[in-house]
Amino acid sequence: MATIKAFTDLSQSKKLAEILPLESADMSYIQELLAGGKYGKYEPYIGSPIPAYGQDKIPCWSLAALLGVLPFPTLSKDKLDSGKVGWMVSVYPDNCSYYSKWHDFPIDACCEMILKLNELRNWKS
Repeated sequence: MATIKAFTDLSQSKKLAEILPLESADMSYIQELLAGGKYGKYEPYIGSPIPAYGQDKIPCWSLAALLGVLPFPTLSKDKLDSGKVGWMVSVYPDNCSYYSKWHDFPIDACCEMILKLNELRNWKS
């Protein structure tokens, strides 16, 4: 069975945190606290837990949260020429239509669309 990407990865989360309202995130990455007061890799958590002193926290978004901030989103799934299943998202802000490229995961299509809308300055959060 194929694994589906359920939330934004660390790189996407950092980019989206610069664009989206932080309260729109429904998850968080928190840096592991290792023995000796050292910090490790980031782990995802549902909700917005309070990190321990010194731990870094980065907002993270699920697919539902991303779809919730997009203007009139339509998520499409199709079998591509390569034989793989692909996902794209279309949005319709202010009587305009925008479409993402095809991606392996719906999360990636939504992230692309948010970045595209931000570049086009059509983003209204």
